[in-house]
Amino acid sequence: MHSRHACNLVVTLIGVVGLAGQPVWPAAPASVRILILTGASDPSHNWQQTSAMLERILGAARRFTVRRLEEPRGITAATLEGYDAVIVNYNGPRWGSETEAALEAFVASGKGLVSFHGVSYGPFLGTEQRGSGWSYDPQAAWPAWRRLLGAFWPPQNIGHSIPHAFRVRLVDRDHPVTRGMPPEFTFSDELYHKLELEPGVRVLGVAFSDQAWRGTGRDEPVFWAGSFGKGRTFHTTLGHDEAAMYQPGFATLMARAVEWAAMGTVTLEGWLDLARRAADPVRVLVVTGGHAYPSAFYSLFEGYDDLVWAHAATEQEAFRPNLKDRWDVLVFHDMREDLGLEARASLRAFVEAGKGVVSIHHAIVDFTSWPWWYEEVIGGKYFTKPQAGRPASTFKEGVDLVVRPVAEMRSHPVLRGVFPLVVNDEAYKGMWHSPRIQVLMETDHPLNDRPVVYIGPGGGGRAIYIQLGHSEGTLHHPGYRRLVRNAILWAAGRLPDRRQPR
Repeated sequence: MHSRHACNLVVTLIGVVGLAGQPVWPAAPASVRILILTGASDPSHNWQQTSAMLERILGAARRFTVRRLEEPRGITAATLEGYDAVIVNYNGPRWGSETEAALEAFVASGKGLVSFHGVSYGPFLGTEQRGSGWSYDPQAAWPAWRRLLGAFWPPQNIGHSIPHAFRVRLVDRDHPVTRGMPPEFTFSDELYHKLELEPGVRVLGVAFSDQAWRGTGRDEPVFWAGSFGKGRTFHTTLGHDEAAMYQPGFATLMARAVEWAAMGTVTLEGWLDLARRAADPVRVLVVTGGHAYPSAFYSLFEGYDDLVWAHAATEQEAFRPNLKDRWDVLVFHDMREDLGLEARASLRAFVEAGKGVVSIHHAIVDFTSWPWWYEEVIGGKYFTKPQAGRPASTFKEGVDLVVRPVAEMRSHPVLRGVFPLVVNDEAYKGMWHSPRIQVLMETDHPLNDRPVVYIGPGGGGRAIYIQLGHSEGTLHHPGYRRLVRNAILWAAGRLPDRRQPR
């Protein structure tokens, strides 16, 4: 262990709230099958990031099964079979006649195609950038692409405003994609201008292109719907990068457009805000202090819409009288051997109310002057100095550890998706362990006690101890992160144990 001193890291939590009164999108079976065709792109657009954001948006909608194909050239009709719609996020060399014909036939048969932003120009339309200008070769164009896209961008018109915030206005609110959406929303992005729309497309949204931002001084179409054979097409000029796509207006629009293109109807309701939490998230208080640790520790709690958390670095911040009413789980990553009487009363009331405790790494030293805590709740104790004829426990940093699930506990909900962990972390040896603990993971390293992850007696609540968590490498390890997340959900009673009794 490091020398003990209070950590001075400060975390600021910012809550982002969507439109008032808009419901969170309900969970639905992931039954709409989507294929993202991506890969080559011009240097100004990062297809890796935007494709990943597409997957995040569609995942948040809880309606889609999504696959990504990063080399579309060479696909056939058989490749597309089984999908309901294709999203094109590609601006590179032509795909070849067989692949292009396969996509045409796919859409014409009654399926869907959605495209956005950088797909508005490029080789598919026969446009090519040369120096500071653009050229057009109709012989190089994909003949059907103008109808699939619903637009053509003449080379002399290719351009956009300076990125800025502007108002998007719905001009057709009767279409399934826009029905029920707010009539206007603010958006920050590039604003494409001077596109020529194909006959028959249905403009759904426009934005005023302000000359102050190098615009045209007129309304420009920013998304529209069309048809190709029996199929449905949708294109938006919005979505330059992941920051633009993160905005609720884009996420809502894209998810609704994809469902419509795929199915012909839209069942999704409300406003899809990627920053919004689930309706009933697990409330977690992270308690630190008394020991240094990498700032990567905080990343263990980020990126989950069903978990909200706050941080307390002192006894006074952490153990307030109404502790049990404010939080579902306490995560301990502190190291304080003693605890005041009022704090003890608050913490004991929390545990005895059936709440959860997740204790990580050096928190095994917590409250070792309080037998109820280490005997009845955690089920383990690290001895910082010899006592009652027992030597002090030992530690060693930088040890390569293999930590395995205990065979008979592999189906425990805390271990779902958790395989043996191979990490470089800190070994602990010579601790006391209660005979009442349930060991979930163990190691046979000679510098470490055998139990590494275990469920404690609980003291009336749910308590689990995870010894690993010293090094930044461990904190970033996907398997470790899954273990900690599972432990938090289990401690909150959100991971039911469906194992059959033996």
